[in-house]
Amino acid sequence: MTHDAPAYGLWTLVALNSLVFIVFAFSFGKPRTPRDWRSFGAFSGFIVALFAEMYGFPLTIYLLSGWLQARYPGVDLLSHDAGHLWWTVFGLKGDPHSGALHILSYAFIGGGFVLLSSAWNVLFQAQRGHRLATSGSYAYVRHPQYVAFIAIMFGFLLQWPTLLTLLMFPVLVGMYVHLARAEEREVRREFGAEYERYAAAVPAWFPRLGGRSPADRPSAG
Repeated sequence: MTHDAPAYGLWTLVALNSLVFIVFAFSFGKPRTPRDWRSFGAFSGFIVALFAEMYGFPLTIYLLSGWLQARYPGVDLLSHDAGHLWWTVFGLKGDPHSGALHILSYAFIGGGFVLLSSAWNVLFQAQRGHRLATSGSYAYVRHPQYVAFIAIMFGFLLQWPTLLTLLMFPVLVGMYVHLARAEEREVRREFGAEYERYAAAVPAWFPRLGGRSPADRPSAG
């Protein structure tokens, strides 16, 4: 497949790419509780919707075809490159795969999977020892696994935006915030003052710039 050739109707690629990323997320996140499965299921739906438009049927380009053809008359809307809509809309030239947005998207996607894996390892060890997870990525944010899922989805939006995934993204972020708050209520009941000290020192979603180092923060047990 060349970047200028039509790149749709490739449902085998839809299935293979979706499976690869869903299996990656499963192996790194290892959902166990009903809450874990809800967050994993929502992420999986986002991935399937993304690749269905990337290689299956270009719904976004179809719905916006009138506007796109009027504004970019020289663009082959069915080419693979045209599917990188930020590249098309901003009128950028050259191969979108070597552009800054594409490279940045890889940073978010790759970093998200690394964070997801490291956070799960810390959480698994803490749960085995019946203690609060406060080390590793949990020393910087209280919900690193949810941050990881959001980072991965944001990376894909930078790379291949679609109307459906753009609509899904804020809904899924809201869902993760809701799940995080429910999780915090349960952990507060279990660990009480210990969790209150941890929550006072460690932000929920965005790590502090400067401030106390992880070594100065409260530890479990």
